[in-house]
Amino acid sequence: MTEPTTTVHRSLLLRVLGIAVLAIALGAATGLATLGLLGQRAAVARLPAQQQDDEAAIREVQSRQAAAWNSHDATAYAHLFTMDGDVVNVVGWWWRGRAEIETNLKGAFAVMFRESKLTITDVQVRFLTPDIAVAHVRWTMEGAKPPPGIPEPRQGMQTQVLRKQAGNWLIAAFQNTNGLPERAFPQSPGSVTKPR
Repeated sequence: MTEPTTTVHRSLLLRVLGIAVLAIALGAATGLATLGLLGQRAAVARLPAQQQDDEAAIREVQSRQAAAWNSHDATAYAHLFTMDGDVVNVVGWWWRGRAEIETNLKGAFAVMFRESKLTITDVQVRFLTPDIAVAHVRWTMEGAKPPPGIPEPRQGMQTQVLRKQAGNWLIAAFQNTNGLPERAFPQSPGSVTKPR
């Protein structure tokens, strides 16, 4: 090869390598942003309008949850879940699949929750991926009539994992916990603190 040809090849090779390095760096940065390693802002900035729409849709799921509960409609409530969704209720009973959720709620609405009213008081959403989110849902309840040995649900927190399927957000996993007003831990044995 002649000197000018070698210089042209070397220059072309350096350009190709530079483009490849740039592509790898951009791919790595995109991957790191998706994993949250470059900070929450980088990930949020990618699809802010879509994420806002998705958060609004997840909040709408919570409004539909309260409406279905308050009309004691086990079918509508169960349809908030994926077909393979599951529920761990406030007393730790584990219901697997939409059909089991519906069947058990029909029984619950027949007596214990027949006159109950669910109010959603707060919803906090965090996206794990564009199609998977975690929602922490605070609630209060009036009118439940539990049998002996089961605490009356008055307030609590649901932890939900939601999945977007065919453009719709559905609950894939649901953990419900009875709550008490939060208070500071005792600083010594026998010390008592007042609720906040």
